[in-house]
Amino acid sequence: MTRFEFSTVSRIIFGEGVFRDTATLASQMGRRILVVCGIKGVFIDSLNERLRGMGCEPIPFDVVNEPTVDSIKIGLETARRNACDLVLSLGGGSAIDTGKVISVMATNPGEVLDYLEVIGRGKEIQIPGLPNIAIPTTAGTGAEVTRNAVIGSPEHGVKVSLRSSLMLPKVAIIDPELTYSLPPAVTAYTGLDALIQLIEPFLSLAANPVTDALCREGIPRAAQSLRKVYLNGQDQLARKNMALASLFGGLALANAKLGAVHGFAGPIGGMFPAPHGAVCARLLAVVMEVNLRALTERQPTASAHQRYREIARMVTGSEGAEPIDGVRWIEDLCATLQIPALTQYGITRNSFPELVEMAAQSSSMKGNPIQLTKEEMLEILERAL
Repeated sequence: MTRFEFSTVSRIIFGEGVFRDTATLASQMGRRILVVCGIKGVFIDSLNERLRGMGCEPIPFDVVNEPTVDSIKIGLETARRNACDLVLSLGGGSAIDTGKVISVMATNPGEVLDYLEVIGRGKEIQIPGLPNIAIPTTAGTGAEVTRNAVIGSPEHGVKVSLRSSLMLPKVAIIDPELTYSLPPAVTAYTGLDALIQLIEPFLSLAANPVTDALCREGIPRAAQSLRKVYLNGQDQLARKNMALASLFGGLALANAKLGAVHGFAGPIGGMFPAPHGAVCARLLAVVMEVNLRALTERQPTASAHQRYREIARMVTGSEGAEPIDGVRWIEDLCATLQIPALTQYGITRNSFPELVEMAAQSSSMKGNPIQLTKEEMLEILERAL
């Protein structure tokens, strides 16, 4: 067994209704609270009211789109101007990633570009950030328990990561009730992202016994629940299973690498206005099939073959399922969930060379169970188009 490490947030609180305890917990951690919010409506209104009732001052910072270098700068200025001593993020992955970055940038010198990989200076975060509470309202990204944030730079046409163990929130609050009102399309995209973030760490070259256990628990839950919750958003058991699957996926990817699906998704999302989960969903079955063929041709004895077989049996529920059955199951699921082709987002073959070059350099691609050739990467894009 190879050496491995596992780290996560200090405290995870999971269950229906736990969101109602947020204000009490937050009041014990800070008084001037930057509320990074990706949603509107009753949840945020009730939270702000309870915070004020406990003598806290919520300072709102709304997140409309995925975080960018410029939006982080504005949020950071808001936090500093109001002398915030706690960051509370409520929303999808964009809001939570924004909150994590503001938290550490509030205490570290310089600007966010100083710390970004690829387009920045890649400096290491040295100082712990402001305390951060992360509360997801989707079941997809697992961002509440990850140590990185994806930040877009329209100027460079890319999305890149800021990574540090100091970005882990102090507390993650996962309440399935917050996901009940998600519309079907968002349920599909985020839910497939959760499933992918269980499949890729399980196949990853950096998988370890702890992440394997999380993936083996999470994959069947997502497989049994995603169709149900797409067709009936009020299915409480399915919503709970998807919230758990998302959490387990976040824990797994934070402690093992991802793969070619996310290797492509980053560059695509940086160059085109495409939802991350939808892009990942479109790529998944194709990446799995190309990986399987490459493994058969070049690494016929690799342990990944058995892992693909295990995934097939977990998603189909059949003990006799073979790896290709898992691929076909994914294809059928994506058809049911109406996942669009990549052409929907303006992607054309003219973009393929640049996308392949950028994907090949991504950190996620390094976790793929086999190194893909340029021709195989082009094939993936062609078939997903």
